[in-house]
Amino acid sequence: MALPSRHARRQPVTRHRIWPWVVGVLVVLLAIVAAAGVVGYKFYSEAKQVKAHEEKAMQMVGGFSDVTDASAMTRLQGQLPAIRQETHAAKQIAHGKLWEWAAKLPMVGGDVTTVQGMTTSVDGIVSDAVPGFVKAVTSLQSANLSTGDGQLNIQPILEAQKNISASNVVLQQQVADFDKLQTPRIDMVKNAYTKASSSLNGVAKKVDSLSKAMNILPDFLGSSQPRTYLIMSMTTSEARSAGGLIGSVGVMTTDNGKISIGNFLPNTIYIPFGAGVPTGDEHRVFNDWGPLRMSFDVRDLAVYPDASRSAEGMQAIWQRTPWGRKQPIDGVLLLDPVFLQELIGINGNVTLGDGRVLNGDNTAEFLLNTVYKDYPVAQQDLYFQQVATQSIGNMFSNMNVQKLAKTADILGSMAAGRHFSMYCFDTGIEKTISDAGFTAQTPSSEEHPAVGVYVTEQHASKLDWYVHRTSSITRSSCNANGSQTYTVQYTLENTLTNAQVPGLPAYIVGRTQDGMAPGTAMEKTLLYAPAGGSMSNLNISGSVSGQRSETINGKSVQAFNLLLKPGQKATLSFDVTTSTKSVSDLTIDQTPLGWVDPGVNINTSACAIKK
Repeated sequence: MALPSRHARRQPVTRHRIWPWVVGVLVVLLAIVAAAGVVGYKFYSEAKQVKAHEEKAMQMVGGFSDVTDASAMTRLQGQLPAIRQETHAAKQIAHGKLWEWAAKLPMVGGDVTTVQGMTTSVDGIVSDAVPGFVKAVTSLQSANLSTGDGQLNIQPILEAQKNISASNVVLQQQVADFDKLQTPRIDMVKNAYTKASSSLNGVAKKVDSLSKAMNILPDFLGSSQPRTYLIMSMTTSEARSAGGLIGSVGVMTTDNGKISIGNFLPNTIYIPFGAGVPTGDEHRVFNDWGPLRMSFDVRDLAVYPDASRSAEGMQAIWQRTPWGRKQPIDGVLLLDPVFLQELIGINGNVTLGDGRVLNGDNTAEFLLNTVYKDYPVAQQDLYFQQVATQSIGNMFSNMNVQKLAKTADILGSMAAGRHFSMYCFDTGIEKTISDAGFTAQTPSSEEHPAVGVYVTEQHASKLDWYVHRTSSITRSSCNANGSQTYTVQYTLENTLTNAQVPGLPAYIVGRTQDGMAPGTAMEKTLLYAPAGGSMSNLNISGSVSGQRSETINGKSVQAFNLLLKPGQKATLSFDVTTSTKSVSDLTIDQTPLGWVDPGVNINTSACAIKK
C-alpha cells in the first residue's frame, strides 16, 4: 500500500544564509528615510556606510553553521578578524547620535531602532558566537573521529564540547534578543525582519542540536565507564501514550565509544516476570477504566506519557529476570521504526535475511505495516532486531564531522517527535539528557509551553498506522501579563475504508471486541494543559465516551475515548492560555506518528511574543 501523501519524505538539506536580509533592510530604510524627508544627507551617507560594511562582512561569512563544508570553515576562521571589524563598524555607526535621534522620530523611529538591534545581534554573533564554534568544528574536521570497528573516538568530541557549548549559549541569547526586537510597522521592513528571524532561528536550532548531542554523547558512549542500556522497541501501529506496544527488548553496551548490540528478546520472554509498578493514578486510568485494560507488563510500559516511568517499569521487570539480576542497567532507550529509518538514511541501506532492502524512505512502512501483512507473527520481531542491530550498530562507524552533524540533527528531531527517547538512572547524567530534550515527558516547562496529546489504542490491533492525526495552533492574543492565548484544533481520522478491511489480516484490523468491529479504532486520549497555563472551552466533534477530568501523578488531565470507524474522524477544539513566564510559541507534544511529519500547523501572525 502506498504511503499517503501527507507522509514526510526526506527533504534535501538546505544551507541557512543569515546575512542577505541586512542589506535588504538597509536599502529599504534608505528609501523610507529619503522619501519621508525627515533627515538630511548625513544620515543618508551613514546608512550607505552601514550597508557597505554589512555587505563586505556578508561576502566573507556565508552560512557559518554549515559544518559539512570543511574548506568554507577553514577560510572563515582566517577571515574572522576582518569580518568582526566590518560588523563592529556597522554597529557603531547605527548607534551614533544621528541614529539615536532618528530612532525617536514618529512613524520611522521604531523601524530605525529595530535595524539598530539587528546590527547589534549580527555583531554579537560574529564576535562572540562564531569564533568558538568555528574553532571547535575545524578541530573536529582535522581529528580522526573513527577508530575502526564501529568505534567513535570520543577524545576530540570532549575537547570540542566546551567551545561548542559556550558558543551555543551566546548564539541562543543573541537570537532571543533579536526575536524581542519591536516588529517593524512598515511592511517592507517587517517582511525583511520576519525572514531574518526565521533564518536566524533555523541556524540557532541547527547549532543547538549539535551542542546538545555533543553534551550527552561522551557519557552515553561510556567515556568514563562502560554503560549498559535496554532498547525497548515500540510499534506505533498499536499506540501507547509514549509510543507504542513494546514488541521486543534488546541490550546495548557502550564502552569508550564502541557500541555492541545484544540479542533482542520478544516480549513473550519477559511477560512471565510480571509488571512494572504503576501508581494509583496510572492504574485507575489505564487499567480500571477500559475497554482495553493495560497489564503493565513489558508490552504496555509505553502507556505512561513520561519516559521515566517506562524506564522505571522496565528496570523493575529486568531485575526479576535471571539474567537481569546479574547485570545492572544504566538506562533505557525507547525507539520506533521512524527513528531507525532516519539512521538508515545516514548510515546506508539495510539488507534483511530474505534479501529485502530497507532504506531511508521505506523502513518505517515496512516495520509498521508491511511486516504484519507479509510475514508470520513469529518472524516479525526478528526483522525489527535485524534492522535495529545494523542501524544502531553502525550509528557511529566511519564517523566524521558531516555525519556527526547529521546524527545530531536526527537525535534532536526524533526526540522532539517522541520517536526516540532515553532515560538514565544516574541523576546527574539524566539531568543533562533531560535538559537537552532527549527524555520525553508531559508538559513541564513554563518558559517553553506545550500541549500534551497522548493516545492509547483500545482495540487490540495494528490500526494506528491508518489513524492519522493533524493539528493547528493559532495564536489569538499576546496578553499584557506575558501569557499568550491560542486556539488548538486536533483531528484524528481513520483512513481505512470499509472495502479495505476484509482484505487485511485480523492481526492488523483486529477482531470483534467490546462491540467494535474489525477496522474500528478507539483511542483513549489524554489532554494536558501547558505547565503553568490553562485549557478551556473543550469541544469534541465525533463519537466520544467516558469523558472525565483526571489527575495523573500530580498533573490535571482531560481524558476520554474516541471511537473511529473506517472513514470517520473526530476533532478536538479548545483554547489554551500559557504561563506568564512563556518565552516561546506554543507547541504540541504528542504520541509519535508512523512518519516524520508531525502534522502540526502553527500560525502566530496575530501578534509577537515580546519579553
